[in-house]
Amino acid sequence: MDVEKVFHMTGGVGKTSYAKNSSLQKKACDKVKHIILEAVEEVYLATTPKSIGIADLGCSSGPNTLSIIKDIFQAIQSISHKIMMHRRHHPHHLISDEFRVYLNDLPTNDFNSIFKALPEFHRLLRQDKNKDNNDGLIPSIFMGGYPGSFYGRLFPNSSLHFVHSSYSLHWLSRVPPALYDKEGNSLNKGCVYISESSPEVVQKAYLNQFQQDFSLFLRSRSEELVVDGRMVLIFLGRRGTEHVDKGNSFFWQILSRSFAILVSQGGIEQEKLDSYDVHFYAPSREEVEEEVRKQESIKLERLDTVEMDTIEQGIESYGITVAKAVRAIQESMISSHFGEKILDALFDNFARLLDDEVVKEDIKPITFVLVLRKI
Repeated sequence: MDVEKVFHMTGGVGKTSYAKNSSLQKKACDKVKHIILEAVEEVYLATTPKSIGIADLGCSSGPNTLSIIKDIFQAIQSISHKIMMHRRHHPHHLISDEFRVYLNDLPTNDFNSIFKALPEFHRLLRQDKNKDNNDGLIPSIFMGGYPGSFYGRLFPNSSLHFVHSSYSLHWLSRVPPALYDKEGNSLNKGCVYISESSPEVVQKAYLNQFQQDFSLFLRSRSEELVVDGRMVLIFLGRRGTEHVDKGNSFFWQILSRSFAILVSQGGIEQEKLDSYDVHFYAPSREEVEEEVRKQESIKLERLDTVEMDTIEQGIESYGITVAKAVRAIQESMISSHFGEKILDALFDNFARLLDDEVVKEDIKPITFVLVLRKI
């Protein structure tokens, strides 16, 4: 399956869309927003550009996309205002009056939903500006969609000051080809990701693909960032060397079990399940640090581990909430491989199985937050 041609979050604003089912991602981003804004201020003070370039890689669609851009814009405006108030003492400082915002995702992403939201986004910025200041000066904001894989070059040399990527880098550029033998037979039968029954070659295949992809990502961004530019990368990870735990890998175990139920009921064929693997990898802290060390022009300034709560207070159960989120993310890939008819039954199974497991034991997925600087 060609990931670049098929994979995307479910678009639109329907009940199964990513826009309606990304509250878990929003909660996580809000928890680490202070780290993002600190990095934004640092890069602004270090570079003080007249025209600042900002890229959101893996922007998807829905309210989360423009929410963080709004926060970044306001953070820069706040520090700009402080500099302007002391400009007599700091004549070398320039005030940014132009923002270049590059929204990137795969070509299949629902960019139209983002573009439709832009008029309201600009209206709210003007409204907030008028409330906070009386000078009436609103910087120009130039926003555009840049479709393509971030595993490779996207932008001109030294054109970016700040790169943000949230919950995207755990998605690999492809399903690791080493998961299949020379005849095309699966080496990870019955499982969609690394499991307790997976042979060691499966773990190595996923690790090798992550190393190739993350290394290429870092090299590409190094070319595109200005010196002292910053990146804040937020993605799923794991605590230690073990790939199978009660963290992010557990959700894929639940999905494999949900598929197995459909196989037992005759809803899908076993061979069809055996040939389906996810293009996902949750690296360890050591694996992340090792790839960064290989990049001479990128320095790791900060690496935080954030644990998200599993129990949500609301009308729906935790299992249903997570099932909707996973469906909004995986629907395009599953539909392409199995067809759309299985989706409702599959994720009903997923929600029920996950709720059963949460009662027995806490599931503690973790997120890595990296702050990187171009040197």
